[in-house]
Amino acid sequence: MTGSPVDQAIARAHQEEWARVVAGLARRFGDLDLAEDAAAEAFVAAVERWPRDGVPPNPGAWLTTTATRKAIDRLRRESHRDDKHQAAQMLSDDTPHDPTGPVEDDRLRLVFTCCHPALAMEARVALTLRLLGGLTVAEIAHAFLVPETTMARRITRAKAKIRAARIPYRMPSAGDIRERLAGVLAVIYLIFNEGYLATAGHDPLRADLTDEAIRLGRLLRMLLPDEGEVTGLLALMLLADARRTARVSHAGELVTLDEQDRGAWNRALIIEGHALVRERIAAVAAGAEPPGRYQLLAAINAVHTDAPSARDTDWSQIVALYDRLIRLDDSPIVRLNRAIAVAEVDGPDVALAEIDRLREALDGYHAYHAARADLLRRVGRSGESRTAYDMAIALAGNAAERAYLTRRRDQLAW
Repeated sequence: MTGSPVDQAIARAHQEEWARVVAGLARRFGDLDLAEDAAAEAFVAAVERWPRDGVPPNPGAWLTTTATRKAIDRLRRESHRDDKHQAAQMLSDDTPHDPTGPVEDDRLRLVFTCCHPALAMEARVALTLRLLGGLTVAEIAHAFLVPETTMARRITRAKAKIRAARIPYRMPSAGDIRERLAGVLAVIYLIFNEGYLATAGHDPLRADLTDEAIRLGRLLRMLLPDEGEVTGLLALMLLADARRTARVSHAGELVTLDEQDRGAWNRALIIEGHALVRERIAAVAAGAEPPGRYQLLAAINAVHTDAPSARDTDWSQIVALYDRLIRLDDSPIVRLNRAIAVAEVDGPDVALAEIDRLREALDGYHAYHAARADLLRRVGRSGESRTAYDMAIALAGNAAERAYLTRRRDQLAW
């Protein structure tokens, strides 16, 4: 973190307090636009006043108070005369709010509002990044490669739909929290994956998005510590992100797992991720529900990151974990990934036969053709391998991935 101590304090406060301030205002005033604008104005005030007056002892409380005053000032300006007295009373209203869900935290309510199933997935992602992450509209537009005006309209429409549909600013009831939670986890994982391997653009990896997804995952785990899939998703993201610095070469080429310098992996993230996986294993052994999709994916990544080298990987255990995952999610992509592991246990011929059965479902997916090209190469069918590499290159949107696939294709014997 660079800049003066005050600049650092403001940046740290933005990272740590933005979601809390916005969520608190949303709960108090019931208006997402007002909450967002007032929070932004409070941070502008901090930029203006903290260098002169000093950083307050409790930055979060200062920001909350300032944002609340900004919101009330706006209500006073915009409300009718009869409403002004009520608005003025809000500042001194310290009565506890009514319970609105099984977990009493404003930020968690805001997560579930942003990720409401009535909203399109792209709108959920945009709102989550804006209201929980504090990213600017320009930053979100850049991350997803759309014009800023398009992203602004997307966010505006999402907020309008929340108002029009009267989507309540509250947690779902305890009885249906698991159903709604799946949608929240899907949004966070989508944000992570876009950063882990960008689908388009010049940057092969987007650390800002992976960092934000992990931050949201930590927040969700803090608020829902007993939800196994929340812990599983956080562990999965930590273990995947631990490999970040080894995933792209100095030449800008993607480096696959078997070729990565494992000494460059982030050991602290791996230790943390493994501890979370072990925590869930112990919980299941003690009677918790069987592991879900994210817990199984985290366990697979734990096996990978536990191996000192690619050849030391316990591929049989990975295949067994994929077998369990298929019982929960029998999708073509899960079967593709299982087949890649099968190649290390039973040989490339067996895996190729499994992959070929997925062609109809995955013919437009670049990773399918990349995996098939590698298996064809390993069984000596170079001509077919070249064709498969060409198809993967044509479909890949990531420049680093295209560079890797091109090199592998060009290494084939004629």
